[in-house]
Amino acid sequence: MKNVLWFLIGVIGGFVAAHFMNKDPRGHDILAEVDARFNEFTGIIGDAYREQQARLTDPADD
Repeated sequence: MKNVLWFLIGVIGGFVAAHFMNKDPRGHDILAEVDARFNEFTGIIGDAYREQQARLTDPADD
């Protein structure tokens, strides 16, 4: 239970830090860049998943 409490404190602390960082123009730019990279990464993963799913569901290629 103690580990869960520390985890929640860390998550809440991260949100508070991101909120204050977002108020500063430089921090806002940094968070926007991180968000863009994260979206690019998840897009690549999603494309690879859909490609693999299509490959597995289409047995005509064999």
